[in-house]
Amino acid sequence: MARFFLEPKNAAHRQYEALRAYFVENLPSAEVAHRFGYSPGSFRVLTHQFRQQPDRSFFLPPQKGPQASPKTDRVRDKVVALRKQNLSIYDISRVLEESGQKVSPVALSLMLKEEGFARLPRRRDEERLPGPRPEVAEVADVNRLDLSPRRFRTQFGGLYLFVPYLTQIPLEKLLAEAGFPGTKMIPAGQAIRSLLGLKLFGSARHSHVMSHVLDEGLALFAGLNVIPKRSFLTEYSCRIDPASYPRLMRLWFDAVGRLGLGRGSSFDLDFHTIPFHGEEALMEKHYVSKRSRRQKGILAFLAQDAETRVFCYANGQLRKDEQNEEVLRFVQFWKERTGKLPEE
Repeated sequence: MARFFLEPKNAAHRQYEALRAYFVENLPSAEVAHRFGYSPGSFRVLTHQFRQQPDRSFFLPPQKGPQASPKTDRVRDKVVALRKQNLSIYDISRVLEESGQKVSPVALSLMLKEEGFARLPRRRDEERLPGPRPEVAEVADVNRLDLSPRRFRTQFGGLYLFVPYLTQIPLEKLLAEAGFPGTKMIPAGQAIRSLLGLKLFGSARHSHVMSHVLDEGLALFAGLNVIPKRSFLTEYSCRIDPASYPRLMRLWFDAVGRLGLGRGSSFDLDFHTIPFHGEEALMEKHYVSKRSRRQKGILAFLAQDAETRVFCYANGQLRKDEQNEEVLRFVQFWKERTGKLPEE
């Protein structure tokens, strides 16, 4: 036991024993410094500081009173009482916050686990406490479109700049002649306008529509009571017959020509690879310029009027062995629609 006092491990204990040996046992300063591992100079500084502050405390007073916070105990008791009423941790957290006691659901889960409570079984909506819940959008149905005069706010106001041009083109007639599918609730025209509105707005993916399903402006542009959900828009392209795309392109070309859109004489031609990230074994590899490598993808050919910047021809079903002939197909298409060959 004597080594505990002669070889202290704690810094405050070592200072206490060194000062006691110097002031009480009257040992020389050099001997005390050597015994307790101080240099002569540092021990002289220690004794000087002690003379300036002799009432410094070397020992911490013991803590008294209950080890647990009374406030925490009161919250715990309240949490247990609320859980006995079959409330979830989220319900309990909301009730406590309303009374000015903010406790996170994670902390409540740990607290209830310490008290021996098991997790609650999943409850139906009618069994939950009343509170704010997500607003459920209606099902898209053209028969429920409300055209009564009213005012509303929308993020898609810019889409209506295109309405005067769209009204001059019989879109429903063109889609019917091209064979685009539709239903009684979402005809082909409404489906295409829904996709067109998202593309004009700049949405990168059809799946992003879910954050806009309650926007009345987008729904009115499409001609529906609400915009179709993600599942419909992502699956719609799979229902379209591949032969319908070139038919619609020819019909659209003639329709915009009757509106007075000029026919260019110079064109920018481009082969573009749309990367494919699935596991389809029959998919060919094509060069992707942005990544400077070849990978699986769909090869598309685009022809753009160099003056008006309008895309006047497109084909997204090319194979490698058809690539060299696609430019001649565009030339033939242009001659059939305009009666003359492209100049350049």
